[in-house]
Amino acid sequence: MSWDEGNVLTLSQLRPGEAGRVMAVEGGHGIRQKLFLRGLFEGSIVRVISCYGPVTVEVDRNTVSIGRGMAQKIVVRRL
Repeated sequence: MSWDEGNVLTLSQLRPGEAGRVMAVEGGHGIRQKLFLRGLFEGSIVRVISCYGPVTVEVDRNTVSIGRGMAQKIVVRRL
C-alpha cells in the first residue's frame, strides 16, 4: 500500500476531535458487514468523539460506538 505512513493509523489511535477517512477495514466478512451497517466502510469520514472505553465516533451525522478491538481493524488517514 502506498499511503503516507505518517497520516495512516487505526481508528483507535485517533484522539477526540480528530477526523479521518476510512482507507481499509481489516478482517473477515462478518466484521466488515457489522461496520458497514454502522456506516463505517472505505471512504467514510469519521470524527472521534471519545476514545475512553468504547470508541465513539460521528459518521454521516450519526453517533456510533464500537469496541476498541473493532476500532483497531479500521485503517484511517488523518484529515
